[in-house]
Amino acid sequence: MTDSVLPAVSAIVLAGGRSARFGSDKLAAPLGGRPLLDHAVDAVAAVARDVVVVAAPDADVRSRSGSRVIHDDAPFEGPLAGCLAGLMAVREPLVLVVGGDMPSLEPDVLRLLVRALEASAADLVALEFRGRRQQLPIAVRTGAGTDAARRLVGEGERRLGALAERLSARTLAEGEWRPLDPDARTLRDIDEPGDLSAGA
Repeated sequence: MTDSVLPAVSAIVLAGGRSARFGSDKLAAPLGGRPLLDHAVDAVAAVARDVVVVAAPDADVRSRSGSRVIHDDAPFEGPLAGCLAGLMAVREPLVLVVGGDMPSLEPDVLRLLVRALEASAADLVALEFRGRRQQLPIAVRTGAGTDAARRLVGEGERRLGALAERLSARTLAEGEWRPLDPDARTLRDIDEPGDLSAGA
């Protein structure tokens, strides 16, 4: 899909974590012959015309699929700080936020998040799974999200979930998004080496 037909949406791929449970840089780990991070970048690039990867300050992360790589100001400040760095760098009024360790993102689910945000008065849209609102992926209005994230980080908050608590949020029930992703693969993330083969 070319930029001319992509909607006015940016995407943030959070790639600044410690990989503590994985034991090494998990985003560089091979999955299907490609680094783990590439799978998330490719998925959002199918939906967003502007893709920003937020990496740790000293990380050697290469851009892919036309993405831009920016770096956190300080190492391992948490996902909310990484999200804020991305929000300050994106170019479009709506933004998808995903994890770099999410290799099975379904572009149709990401599009649904964007459409739901466009159609509602909410500033953030998330997915429900087993009765709980999921932290990622989410769609956010860039202006409101940046303001809220800046205030939260200034207050010492580091949880990404705090963004949905601060903003007006809509949650898509499973019945709304699961027909597009029956196995809920969009929510799959990689924490430990064994996760690379599980659910592949």
